Amino acid sequence: MTLRRTTRTSTPAARRAHTPRTFRTAAPRTLFAALAALGCLTAGLTAPAAASAKAYESAGTGSTHRPGQTQSDGCGQQPPVPPGESTRRTLTSGGHERSYLVHLPASYDPGEPQPVVLSFHGHGRTSEYQESLTEMSALDALVVYPQGLTGTDGESAWQGAPYSAEADDVAFTGELLDLLEAQFCVDTSREYAAGKSNGGGFAGLLGCRLSARLAAVAPVSGAFYPQGGPCEPERPVPVLDFHGQQDTTIPYTGDPAKGLPPLQDWLTGWASRENCDAAPETTAPWPNVSRQRWTGCAEGSEVVHYAVSDLGHDWPSTTPNEDSEVPTTFDATPLIWEFFQQHRLEPGA
Repeated sequence: MTLRRTTRTSTPAARRAHTPRTFRTAAPRTLFAALAALGCLTAGLTAPAAASAKAYESAGTGSTHRPGQTQSDGCGQQPPVPPGESTRRTLTSGGHERSYLVHLPASYDPGEPQPVVLSFHGHGRTSEYQESLTEMSALDALVVYPQGLTGTDGESAWQGAPYSAEADDVAFTGELLDLLEAQFCVDTSREYAAGKSNGGGFAGLLGCRLSARLAAVAPVSGAFYPQGGPCEPERPVPVLDFHGQQDTTIPYTGDPAKGLPPLQDWLTGWASRENCDAAPETTAPWPNVSRQRWTGCAEGSEVVHYAVSDLGHDWPSTTPNEDSEVPTTFDATPLIWEFFQQHRLEPGA
């Protein structure tokens, strides 16, 4: 793996804000905590699609990550990018030059371990688009927006989709985490992945392949193609999932021609794999939303799903965003953040 520095971009708008064993909860400490108090928190288990490579551990990346370590080697060092800004950087993985946008919070302290949130864009999109869409750079975390390679249809994509490039994006993600841990003060028990559409499917794939590394994942409008392969996580990984029931791109009821499963099949498959209770707890936090939560899962994990009756292929937001000019009744980003804060890898397990 080699690294090359690049120049930084302008600051983003920010309007809204490995445990192979057990989980523990952490008290919410962000401006989004009020939403959690309304009972809007969620949790869940990992995703389906798997990758061409068996797992990151077999990729031979020379990881600086050590099991049980919660403070990374980058602690105490000056960061290579300025706090409060989003900076484009690159590394070489598998013979491909890969780029990513990294946002360091303005309050960054080199002596205080930070959580890491990886946010993956959808098919044909960019890391800048994902940053603007999700507004995750407002989070009190090191937020990174990786850029997918050009796939077989000429559009950017992530591993696990039928149109993705011939590249090991799982290994790239592991190498990226290694680099972040070496250059920034990272809490290695709090590394997470989220994504939209193809990026959501890839976040799920990472839950399968990097389960010893990621504390939780959160797909939004996820595309869970069979090309991802079997899912064999090393440990239960909480998953929080969102999907619109009016989605015509990745239909809620599935698409047999593309091999896309119905969302309920995907969810119950995960609940079964994690030995959760057979029937989920179902509530209606808003008139247009059904929230399912599978509990009693192995090692304290859970599967949580928000089905939005009037939402299309969108990132849920209460204001217009790049996905849609029509807002819905809640914002996905603060729910994801609160969910992530609920789950971490247990040190030393």
